[in-house]
Amino acid sequence: MVRPETSPLLSGPRLLTSALDDLGVTRGPDAAATLRVWSGTADAMELVIFDDADLDWAVAVLPMEPVGEGVWSVATELLRPGARYAIRVNGPHAAGHTFNPQTLLIEPYSRGLVSGGFEDWRSVVVDGSFDWGGTAKPAVPLGSTVIYEGHVKGLTKRHPGVPTALHGTYAGLAHPAMIEHFHALGITSVELLPVHAFATEPRLLQLGLANYWGYNSLNFFTPHGAYATQASRREGPEAVLREFKGMVKLLHEAGLEVILDVVYNHTAEEGLGGPRTSLRGIDNRNYYRQTEEGGYIDVTGCGNSVNTATDAASRLIVDSLRYWANEVQIDGFRFDLAATLGRDATHEFTPQHPLFEAIENDPLLADVKMIAEPWDVGMGGWQTGNFAPGWSEWNDRYRDRVRNFWLSDVDYARRADTAPVGIGGFATRLAGSSNTFDVERGPLASVNFVTAHDGFTLRDLVSYDVKHNADNGEHNRDGADTNRSFNHGFEGETDDPHVLATRRKAMRNLLGTLLLSAGVPMLTAGDEFARTQHGNNNAYCHDSSLTWLSWNHEPWQEAMFAHAQKLIRLRRENPALRPSHFARSGEHTPSSSVMAWYDERGETMSEHRWADPSHRTLQYVATSTPDDGERNRVLLIIHGDERAIDVTLPVIDGVERYVSQWSSADDVPARQTRAHLPGETVALAGTSMLLFVAE
Repeated sequence: MVRPETSPLLSGPRLLTSALDDLGVTRGPDAAATLRVWSGTADAMELVIFDDADLDWAVAVLPMEPVGEGVWSVATELLRPGARYAIRVNGPHAAGHTFNPQTLLIEPYSRGLVSGGFEDWRSVVVDGSFDWGGTAKPAVPLGSTVIYEGHVKGLTKRHPGVPTALHGTYAGLAHPAMIEHFHALGITSVELLPVHAFATEPRLLQLGLANYWGYNSLNFFTPHGAYATQASRREGPEAVLREFKGMVKLLHEAGLEVILDVVYNHTAEEGLGGPRTSLRGIDNRNYYRQTEEGGYIDVTGCGNSVNTATDAASRLIVDSLRYWANEVQIDGFRFDLAATLGRDATHEFTPQHPLFEAIENDPLLADVKMIAEPWDVGMGGWQTGNFAPGWSEWNDRYRDRVRNFWLSDVDYARRADTAPVGIGGFATRLAGSSNTFDVERGPLASVNFVTAHDGFTLRDLVSYDVKHNADNGEHNRDGADTNRSFNHGFEGETDDPHVLATRRKAMRNLLGTLLLSAGVPMLTAGDEFARTQHGNNNAYCHDSSLTWLSWNHEPWQEAMFAHAQKLIRLRRENPALRPSHFARSGEHTPSSSVMAWYDERGETMSEHRWADPSHRTLQYVATSTPDDGERNRVLLIIHGDERAIDVTLPVIDGVERYVSQWSSADDVPARQTRAHLPGETVALAGTSMLLFVAE
């Protein structure tokens, strides 16, 4: 076996070789089922079947036979639906190998899991049949997509409209009360934090904490059992899977997509000396990146890194994606630390990695949204903008620039009486980040976000200058130190009416920028009504009221929701705000937006004013380029200085009036529109935005 650190890059055909077909349990036309497991270096493998009620009682042990290309196989009638089983693997004792023929291991393609105790798991055979009733995927075009990132448990745990028995569950997420909220807000796609079966790290258990977010996968095919209702959990993995599919079906019937945050870059087996629950005991040397001496090459910060330079590891990921996209009808995937998956045998990132090419060209994954978190913590790990066409990426450059413009720049200006930079960089992000994503990929390659599960909430971003993570058990050392946040004069909660008013306007500016920018917006659950985590910017280990969404809101929070709701509606109604392509000078590019830029005097922006920190006011005119239908044109005014200003609306051929749509200066969104003539002067409050439709 050629060691992976010296192997050449593996090609698509090798990754998709038929020798790796039908891994896991497959059932034939008769009563027998076949189990196939890959291990490139094992010299013995056996299947252990357990009693249905007693997970410590092995009722049968069957040897598995090598059938070529590293695959071991056994056929037996004992692998019926509901059967509990594990595998045991033996192999050489040498650097990088951790075989132990006594260890009971999770079979990697398991569709169900049950636990016999800490680090004690059994795979379960599931039938998987489900009546979809003709329900189809919503197939929301990427250009119309508004993503809502949330946690299965946190979304519903405290919702008063969801029955208590469904709190924190898959079924609860699809309850009419939640669907009503999604529809009222206007989002199109619910992105769920990890739902693959996961475990809490021993370190957190010792601290009395839990892995709440779920970025610690045990298995890539099994839904996390703890998110199912008690009734489904009592019935077993078949019922858990059925509840999960039922959630997807109901959300699809409501026109809502389901996107999964998937963690294929590392597993819950952690570093050397950590749990040996599956891949480590099956073929540690080939499933995880290692040095020649057997030390782990950890580019994830989680103890291990899945070695996608081997065929079997990459195929495991492809087969998992196929399963969720087809058998479970998932609409898209957000790949955690996706740069890790694109590292070759020398551990360097390449966008032409065979795994990526297999995903991009797989007909079973056609029309599935693919979103990369385009970085990891290894050398060369920051890869924003470097993924291939067909991928969208979390745009951290967008996040940082928008936060800087509305928060840290304003903080700086209060101290120095001038901002550190002008408006040019902000305008580039607003218009789709063409300096990061090339013309072929266009603005929809950018998933725009201001907050995410990881970091401050929107409210905390405007309320805290520094993180407050003392309750995480790491003496406030964990979590990002650079947040580009601004507390507006007081750290944390306050009753000061001026500070509160300024913070709330800052939140409206951030929401307005996010939802009116070119690209695919992602809103973090709870930001629509300004939830707080009291300054904790790394709440991954808190399964508590700190992270569960509260659904009891004060009037100002209801007003914040109304702003988010209106902004999403305006985005939907105005194609000029959501181009699919970058416009090209001198050409008609369908589904793009032609952009023009003016200063506060209504004059074309000069080269000097783009970079001048004393000029932070911009008028942005975007005009859609439809092949059919009516042309749409909007005017967005951005003012990034705390001093109020008068702005002269630009005089543009074909524009007879500007009709006001939204203002971030309003505490509550205005119900009435006002028409203004080109050349007319309008007053803008300090640090605010105004949106008009040009007619």
